[in-house]
Amino acid sequence: MVSGLINANPVVYEKKERRVRSVPSAAADEYAVEPIDQQEIFDILSEFNIKDPEHPYSLEELKVITEDAIDVDDSRGSVRVTFTPTVEHCSMATVIGLCLRVKLLRSLPSRYKVDIRVAPGSHATEAAVNKQLNDKERVAAALENPGLLDMVDECLSPSYE
Repeated sequence: MVSGLINANPVVYEKKERRVRSVPSAAADEYAVEPIDQQEIFDILSEFNIKDPEHPYSLEELKVITEDAIDVDDSRGSVRVTFTPTVEHCSMATVIGLCLRVKLLRSLPSRYKVDIRVAPGSHATEAAVNKQLNDKERVAAALENPGLLDMVDECLSPSYE
């Protein structure tokens, strides 16, 4: 975690109760492409408790990510996640967005285009953060930085509560 907290006392919320997903019947074709929906993306991002870079809380507990802020168009293979930093001057917004992008890239089939955005009006440098998070070259360069990659991996590492 980071020293010198930007938001020393974040509001912590209860985790959302999980809905039970329907399981395909045994007769279903095991090679068929299964559609991915909003709930599945939220489960990917919240079930394994992606941790905030500054706090021991998950992004779900801080309401940085919510199911309502996820848009999926399975037919076009696109996923858009809009997240809300806890403070509008959060210096960790790009790291959080990078964590979300990496988690989805590692979890989704390659046919999906992932778009990560800061919620409109929720960050002082919203346009710059959005540009960084959705520029392939910038993302690739960031992931080549060992220190930044370690921070992303730490945020994505499972926590056993």
